Amino acid sequence: MAYKISDECISCGACEAECPVSAIAAGDSKYEIDADTCIGCGACAGVCPVGAPSEDE
Repeated sequence: MAYKISDECISCGACEAECPVSAIAAGDSKYEIDADTCIGCGACAGVCPVGAPSEDE
């Protein structure tokens, strides 16, 4: 299941660097995850200092 990034994102970029499939990119006000590319590994959630990435339900 793909992850998504909540509005709690502080745009630090830690998640983008950790993503093994390059599914994360800077958006207008926060980082965003391409759901079609995301493999649901959770690496982004493990490094986020504010817990913004979570599984999209």
